[in-house]
This record gives sequence, C-alpha cells and structure tokens, in this order.
Amino acid sequence: MNKEELKDLQETAKRIRSLTIEEIGHLGVGHIGGAMSIVDILTLLYFRHMNVDPANPRKADRDILVLSKGHAGPALYATLAEKGFFPTSWLLTLNQGGTLLPSHCDRQKTPGIDMTTGSLGQGISAAVGYATGLQMDHAPPTVYCIIGDGESNEGQVWEAAMFAAHRKLGNLIAFADWNGMQIDGLTKDVMDMEDIVAKWKAFGWEAEMVDGHDFEAMDAAISRAKARRAQAGARPTMIVLKTIKGKGCSFCEGLVTNHNMNYGIEQTKEALAALGTKARIIPALLNE
Repeated sequence: MNKEELKDLQETAKRIRSLTIEEIGHLGVGHIGGAMSIVDILTLLYFRHMNVDPANPRKADRDILVLSKGHAGPALYATLAEKGFFPTSWLLTLNQGGTLLPSHCDRQKTPGIDMTTGSLGQGISAAVGYATGLQMDHAPPTVYCIIGDGESNEGQVWEAAMFAAHRKLGNLIAFADWNGMQIDGLTKDVMDMEDIVAKWKAFGWEAEMVDGHDFEAMDAAISRAKARRAQAGARPTMIVLKTIKGKGCSFCEGLVTNHNMNYGIEQTKEALAALGTKARIIPALLNE
C-alpha cells in the first residue's frame, strides 16, 4: 500500500464515519458505538480487497461479507452507499416504516447485504455455510465475517469455529471487533475471554491481533490470509481487531454507554465539526 492509497482509504473512512453519524442522528437513536468501531475494516474491505459490483450486487463470483454483529448495520449501509450500491439519501430512512435499511441487516431488503443478521452468534455460522458451499464448488470467492467481542460469549461462535477448522475453510477470513465493551459493560467484567488469539488458535484457526484503525496493519494481515489460501490444507483465519468503540464520534468515543444512544441534530453537528466534515444528507444541515 503506497501513501496515495493509504490517504484515499483514510479519506473514504472519514466520509463513511460522517454518513454513519448523520443517518443515526437523523433517526435520533441507534447503535453508534459498535458501528463506528468497524468503519475502518469495512472501508478496507469494500474499497481495496473485496470483489463486488454495485451495479450487480448478486453477481455469482462476488466475495461475501457477513456482518454477524448485525446491529452495526448503519456503518455497513453507509459503506454500501459510499460504494454506490444505493443513493446516500436512503440513509435518511434508517429503521423507519417501509425502509430498505432496517436496524439490523436484512438480505431481502438491502442491495449488497449478503446475509440477514442480528441474532448474535449466528452470523459466523452463516459465513461458515457460505464458505463450505464455495469450497465444495471449488469457487474462487472469499467469505469475510465480522463478529463482536461481546458476541464471542455465544457458544454458537465456537461451534462454528470447530466446524470451519475441521473443514479447513481457507476461504474464510473473519474479524473480531475487539473494542472491549458490550451492552452490559466492559467485556472483561461481563465474561472475560482472556487471550482471545490463543483461543482461536486452539480451535484450529490461523489467528493474530492488529490495530483495527491501522489500515496498513489490517491490509498486511488480510494479504497474509489470502496468500495462505493457496496452500494445501489452508485453515480459516481470525484477525482480532483492537478497536475503540465509537471511534471518530466526538460525543461517544470510548464510552460504555454508546452501545445504543439517543442523539439528535446538535450532537450530529458537533461530531461532524470534530471530524472536519460537512453534512451530506440531513436537509436541515446542508445549507449551514
């Protein structure tokens, strides 16, 4: 990754953060914390690594993304809008009657969403299913999956992990959003997962931890995982992302209380100013 590419990714992530803040701020409530912590990995995947086509969201040879922590859907919607899957104006309809952008991801409604998610723990099983089918078909796409650290308390996550290792799903690259917080408090207090990288390795995966806001570190980790896929008996990969919940949103960054927050236009203006961006979709802010 050269300096120009890095700068482009950083600017794209800033735009996606801005859109995410606006779409939730316009609604007045939403899962801002866990959405903001995954903006950088979504940016890197959709604007550098994934084979997708906004003009043909269901194309047969596309790469797959399963956002297992489906409540972070607003960040994925903002990413898809920025990529051109649908107009940014759709973001103003988030979780409202008749919307195509429900609070949690729904593959039947939103262009570019590959799996309906929200029941924590189930998304990674769906990703394993996708990867298994592609493996059986000897198909080239890669399956990506993003899980949460609180979600990792679910037993189904580890059942999926065992099956993926057993099937040697080298075409599966997963990410754990390790921001240290969940709905009821700090993850270490609710249920301490201790050495999470060691756990994934013990379950038969390739695993490492990187800074989830460092594009170069994440890019290198993904590239290593892709390179291993060509090897016989390649194993699935878990990349644990050390992140900050609410990253880039001035009024909620790093707060336990940011899991699902109420906020409105004034706080939206504050956060956009702190990011150094301008409103793009909220009518009341466009001419300010």
